[in-house]
Amino acid sequence: MSFDYEDELLVCVTCGTQFDVTAGLKSCHICDDPRQYVPPTGQSFTRLSDARRSQKHKNEITQPYIDEPRIWTINTVSKLGIGQRAFLIKTQHGNVLWDDVAYIDHETVEKINELGGIDAIVISHPHFYTTHLTWSRAFNDAPVYLASDDEEWLARSDTRCVRRFVDTPVKEVLPGVTAIKVGGHFPGSMVLHWENRLFVADSIQVAPSALYDVDRQEGTVSFGFLWSYPNMIPLSPAAISHIVKAIQPFSFDIAHGMIPGAEVKRNAKAKVIESARTIISAMGYRWEEYV
Repeated sequence: MSFDYEDELLVCVTCGTQFDVTAGLKSCHICDDPRQYVPPTGQSFTRLSDARRSQKHKNEITQPYIDEPRIWTINTVSKLGIGQRAFLIKTQHGNVLWDDVAYIDHETVEKINELGGIDAIVISHPHFYTTHLTWSRAFNDAPVYLASDDEEWLARSDTRCVRRFVDTPVKEVLPGVTAIKVGGHFPGSMVLHWENRLFVADSIQVAPSALYDVDRQEGTVSFGFLWSYPNMIPLSPAAISHIVKAIQPFSFDIAHGMIPGAEVKRNAKAKVIESARTIISAMGYRWEEYV
């Protein structure tokens, strides 16, 4: 696969953001923000063409859920950028890509086309904007849904007019597939609801204590709510409460997180609420003041 000039655009090695320049960039505005970080070795950049030639990266596209063959995950090994996974959700009305990964090559496009291609792309927040315009172009200029609140973080011009800015609390991108603006991590941070599942990213993060789900004590935290995960900066009780209220109208039992293996397999909605209650109480506030 070759997109000519897009192959040569600089990509931040740390976060995966793609820029509209081919050389001369010394800093990444995403990594310089307090929610992200610059690694000890300093800021560095690559290009999609260089990443492919290095043969260090491969997108593993798998069907990990025995009970749900309509969901596929895309995980780059070794990672390019933050290391999140993307989800391809196959619905009767078309395929939706939830979040994306920075790396994309011919094999990735070929495999996804075998699965029906991509009809819409929804990205949760600016840390995962990465190479979304390249992804869109690879799949017939698929529309890309982003929160209007976070437009200032974009690093490339949309010359093909594929971006669709979400400026309402909820947006149905395909019938039955709904982006929900929850805020928190970024003002426009979104989650995605489909059937009985919620796909989450940084505003609602699956916690390690969620992964063992046998005889758990009351108050066990299954989800975290942070302004910055790598730098461990918390959200305020009001911000956490807003997240809970945003998802309250939706029914879901299962939640899928941004990292491979981050799954809450039952009672996910109740566990979001329980986690919020535990965290707000641990911060010294009364939960009842925020519900």
